[in-house]
Amino acid sequence: MSRQATPKPRPRTEDGRPPFPFGQFIVKVHGRCNLACRYCYLYEGPDHTWRDRPAAAAPAVLDRTAHRIAEHAATHGLRDVALVLHGGEPLLAGADRLAAFADRVRGLVPGDCTVHTTVQTNATLLTEARVATLARHGIRIGISLDGGRPAHNSRRTDHAGRPSWPAASRGARLLADRHPDAYAGILTVVDPDTDPIEMYESLLELHPPALDLLLPHGNWTTPPPGLPLTGPGRPTPYGDWLTTVFDRWWRTGRRETRVRLFEECIALLLGLPGATESLGLDPVDAIVIETDGAIEQVDSLKSAYDTAAATGLDVFRHTFDDALRHPGVAARRAGADALAAACRACPLLTVCGGGHYAHRYRAENGFANPSVYCADLERLVRHVAARLSDATAGERR
Repeated sequence: MSRQATPKPRPRTEDGRPPFPFGQFIVKVHGRCNLACRYCYLYEGPDHTWRDRPAAAAPAVLDRTAHRIAEHAATHGLRDVALVLHGGEPLLAGADRLAAFADRVRGLVPGDCTVHTTVQTNATLLTEARVATLARHGIRIGISLDGGRPAHNSRRTDHAGRPSWPAASRGARLLADRHPDAYAGILTVVDPDTDPIEMYESLLELHPPALDLLLPHGNWTTPPPGLPLTGPGRPTPYGDWLTTVFDRWWRTGRRETRVRLFEECIALLLGLPGATESLGLDPVDAIVIETDGAIEQVDSLKSAYDTAAATGLDVFRHTFDDALRHPGVAARRAGADALAAACRACPLLTVCGGGHYAHRYRAENGFANPSVYCADLERLVRHVAARLSDATAGERR
């Protein structure tokens, strides 16, 4: 039985090219990690493809990837490209190598195309020299943490079981204090067992210019921690956590930091375009290049089942336009047509968008389901809508 919904054919441009080109290229420069986080969906989850891939991307893989990105940018006349240097822990490849690859992509894309480069790191390997190298080459640095204090990161240990917090906090503070212009922000996965206000304020202590609050990658077959799936009036622990943080963020007289999830929810409620995987109906524009040159769908799918992100394509034999035509990629770009009937009938459709694709998975019927976080997302969206309505009513008065 197919694990992915078959999308309706998408329209094509007049010259036959697929519309909605990729705009974000996530390149796995290193496929291993110096930490052994006990909850990691990538290394502890159902997908085992990483085990058979080289630890680091070879020079030939990176060079071919750079050419493919430039080819895609030229074919589609892209004015902006997002290049995300990822892993594992990408700094295991060395800051100089990351900088050289970013420079190579910039040198190959058309002259009117701007490459916005970010590295996503656990911060433990950040030093003054490495941060300076990355900043000098126009690479912004995003940090993944569970919170802003040692107790929040107790499950983020190295392979010997030692805590990662001392090194990670040094790296984060170095970035905030010495190179704030290179600081992209912090990514944190929501844990409803933590105090939401305390968690949020602990992250503010690290002075991030932006926060990404992500729901854990769970689904109907492998539910997220602490999420009851059935029953009348089902509790919404993740929605409750997020609405509490939203109110703390919303009521502050000044913007302490950007929170992407909240800003996107507000934008969608106002009828503006959205730009996150977790909300809205806009086509997903990201594609992954693995250390062996394989072209894959985004990593979050690996939380569903083994090989869920695979396409059978690679940068040596295939273009990114070939990836656009892949059924799995197309399924994520078919808008409301790819959603479950319950989602299509929902009044929150244009804001929720069915939730994150990976969170819809059920072993019996693939991804043709509402998000496992459906009730939690409804809780958040309706709460934000109410706050927005109150604010606009106040302005009219």
